[in-house]
This record gives sequence, structure tokens and C-alpha cells, in this order.
Amino acid sequence: MYAIVQDGGKQYRVEPGQQVNLELKDLAEGVSQITLDQVLLVGEGEQTKVGTPLVEGAKVTATVIGLTKGPKLDMMVIRKRKNSRRHEGHRQKYTRVQIDEIQA
Repeated sequence: MYAIVQDGGKQYRVEPGQQVNLELKDLAEGVSQITLDQVLLVGEGEQTKVGTPLVEGAKVTATVIGLTKGPKLDMMVIRKRKNSRRHEGHRQKYTRVQIDEIQA
């Protein structure tokens, strides 16, 4: 069984047992589980439910593993002038979760 969920403007295809990097969430201290309730599609073989836009009553439960960072992105701007260059870097922060259950 799999589901397509929407979180933070992005869509993810998830299955039970899979680990996913979601956008950074501001969770309270001691919160270990989150519920993703914006489920767009739930599929299992030929029994696929497509939402318009969301599947009614469907939700995905996930356990929070911790915080992680994405790959380093380097941005460099060089112009044809003397000493005219700029270098910046960025690492996006994510919340890593493990999918526990998909309820349709």
C-alpha cells in the first residue's frame, strides 16, 4: 500500500517503513509522532482511491526520527570587473520521519 501526501507545498509518495525528509517542522518538546492528513491518493493494487482534491478520512502516521540537513549548495557570482565576486552557501534543514501506517 502506498499514498501520495502533500506537505509544505511538496508531494511525496510514501510507503510503510520508508524514511522521508519533510520540510522543517516546529514541533513541541517530546513530540514523537506526527499525522499527515493531506492525502491526495491511496493505492493498493487495483483498488486506488483518488481524492478531489483530498481523500476523505485518509491519514498517514509517521514517527519523528530527528533533524537532518540537505546537501550543501554553493552559489558563486563572478563579473568581469576587478575583485567583483561573491560566494555564498546554503544547507536546507529537514525533519526526518519514518512512515508507520497508512489509514484509508
